[in-house]
Amino acid sequence: MTVNSEAPVASLMLVDDEPNILQALRRVLRREGYRLLMAHNGEEALEIMQNEPIDLVVSDSRMPGMDGAELLSRIQQTWPDCRRLMLTGHADLTSTIRAINEGQIYRYISKPWNDDELRLTIRQALEHQLAERERRRLEALTQAQNQELSSLNAHLEERVQIRTSELQQVADMLELAYGELKRSYVTATQVFSSLINQRLPRNLQTNTQVRDLIKAFTETHQCDEESQRSLLMAASLYNLGKMTWSDRLLSTPSDRLSTTDREVYKRYPVTGEGLLMALDYLEDTAQVIRHHRERWNGSGYPDRLKGEEIPYGARLLGLAVDFIELQRGMVLQRRLPRDDALKLLRKLSGRVYDPAMCEAFVTLCIEQAPDLGLGGAAIKSLDSRRLEPGMILVRDLHSESGMLLLNEGKQLTQHLIERLIRFEETEGTRYVLWVKMPDGDPE
Repeated sequence: MTVNSEAPVASLMLVDDEPNILQALRRVLRREGYRLLMAHNGEEALEIMQNEPIDLVVSDSRMPGMDGAELLSRIQQTWPDCRRLMLTGHADLTSTIRAINEGQIYRYISKPWNDDELRLTIRQALEHQLAERERRRLEALTQAQNQELSSLNAHLEERVQIRTSELQQVADMLELAYGELKRSYVTATQVFSSLINQRLPRNLQTNTQVRDLIKAFTETHQCDEESQRSLLMAASLYNLGKMTWSDRLLSTPSDRLSTTDREVYKRYPVTGEGLLMALDYLEDTAQVIRHHRERWNGSGYPDRLKGEEIPYGARLLGLAVDFIELQRGMVLQRRLPRDDALKLLRKLSGRVYDPAMCEAFVTLCIEQAPDLGLGGAAIKSLDSRRLEPGMILVRDLHSESGMLLLNEGKQLTQHLIERLIRFEETEGTRYVLWVKMPDGDPE
């Protein structure tokens, strides 16, 4: 029953016992490029599902025999990857609740529907599905790469003897890039943050400094582990919504934007939240990203939240982002010196920022300077040739392209130092690392 002869971008099944409703749906969607199949009842729909790959089902709620809620529940159990929408009238509240609870539908659409809204909802559902598939693909890819690296490590000496110099360099680079990847959401998010940095000019890659500030603040104020993890992931991904911007918009200070560009700018927190919606474990992180541009006096965006209506993490992230971006020239036309940026934060306390949090944040920046990597007198800044085994990395090490090479907290070995030097020779560069000696050792 294919009705679209063009190359399909997705396969949709429309289910309704009324032929005129099916025809109306087909008219709405015929220009969208989908492969459309139709079923007149639940049994016919399940038979099609057995024989055809279906990406999305749109089902009426009221049908004789098997109703829409039962159909979508059975599809969810057998084909959970298939997205499910339900058409429902105002009197179908009970059926709608069943579909939500049992069928875990993506969304329900009231009849009579708005054509544009229906098309948009279907596009969003398919985009959500595509993002979830891509997440699973990346997770599988990361797991496969970790397994490969483990195998390489187990037989490293043997492989060095039989591989060519070019393959050895590739193995070293892979181990430096991925060998330090821990099984935690925070570390995985840092890798994604490194990928985001590939899109940004070097002077606009602010994630690392923002993350250092968030980490120091949450540790100083004894935030619980769950909140700290969510905030660190938000610090790594807060500018995800900027990835669709043009190079011109990326490099223009926010106070110099035109009216049109400013509207685009104001949407980036919501865009960032939307891109993370498919990842359930990032729900809290997505909320922090959505609201980090709100203001204490209610004049922010996107929801004009005020005071403590703004999530705690969003208030903190907004402070850290502004502090770093003011110094990078991303807010005002000129770059503010670090001390001037702190003075401006205090000046805007009570209007833009939570007064108590702002004072604590400024005090932290003055006393500890976590954004500068000055965690104590024992910390040293050394190039790779001056490193010694036993030293502990106190800041993440990234390549010039923004790729995560070594995680904070890694204790250096002679073998790892030699690999880093070989990687530098391959890349034609030199790296400076922030390190400390183990507790109890002399500086």
